[in-house]
Amino acid sequence: MNDRPTPSAKEVVTTHSVFGAPCWVSLTSRDLPATEAFYSAVLGWRWRSAKLGDKFRIALADGAPVAGIAGVASMWQMAVAWTPYFAVASANEAVARAQERGGTTAVGPISFPPGRAALLADRDGATFGIWEGELITDWETWRRAAPAFIRLHTRDAFDAAIFYGEVLEWATTRPGCCEVHYEGDEVVLRSGGDVVARIESGALEAAPDPTIRPHWQVHFAVDDVTACARTAEQHGGSVLGKTADDAVLRDPDGAQFTVTSRRQP
Repeated sequence: MNDRPTPSAKEVVTTHSVFGAPCWVSLTSRDLPATEAFYSAVLGWRWRSAKLGDKFRIALADGAPVAGIAGVASMWQMAVAWTPYFAVASANEAVARAQERGGTTAVGPISFPPGRAALLADRDGATFGIWEGELITDWETWRRAAPAFIRLHTRDAFDAAIFYGEVLEWATTRPGCCEVHYEGDEVVLRSGGDVVARIESGALEAAPDPTIRPHWQVHFAVDDVTACARTAEQHGGSVLGKTADDAVLRDPDGAQFTVTSRRQP
């Protein structure tokens, strides 16, 4: 599916070359050891330290990077949640564009050498992050393996596509920008020809159930959805919904995510 060459060990991938595309997913956590234990049991992840400091971890599946965990929820008074991050050439400019279009800023931009990050919400309240700078080591491995997929459940997919397109410079004249396609009732985002995100309508802004309100949902590919759901419950999590091909789960800290069968096209 992806014929891009693998960078050499010394080659650094930055957000200037992949701007606008999802570049990582990260979980804010209150308790790093407990979070590590839960996701190790449910998804089989292992862990390594991150450049950002001792409150951050990189999750590994079969030795490849999958996601990040940031143990900063209590320190920064942030919600415990899975959040997708998008690559931007300038964090300051992306934040300004979001605010000009009705979005809000929760955190940042702040420096996290080797880059800068901000946590934002779109005008319907869905939370997302932006990252400017160097991407993680082995990022191309993460991109080719596609262990995580993101989908925006929002009030109006086409309105949301306009917001994100203007903030993240989708479908512009800049070489390498992401392509936006309208397929039925969905908006499909492609980067380098690969589908990297989908946006769908139908979320309700005032719904009491957070699974119905506008939000970015992070999906992880697994071999056995049923086994993941069962293990999540055995380790203090819960199952919010399940089909043969996917299950919406909640970890013990309250973060919501989806496991999706690798057999799905």
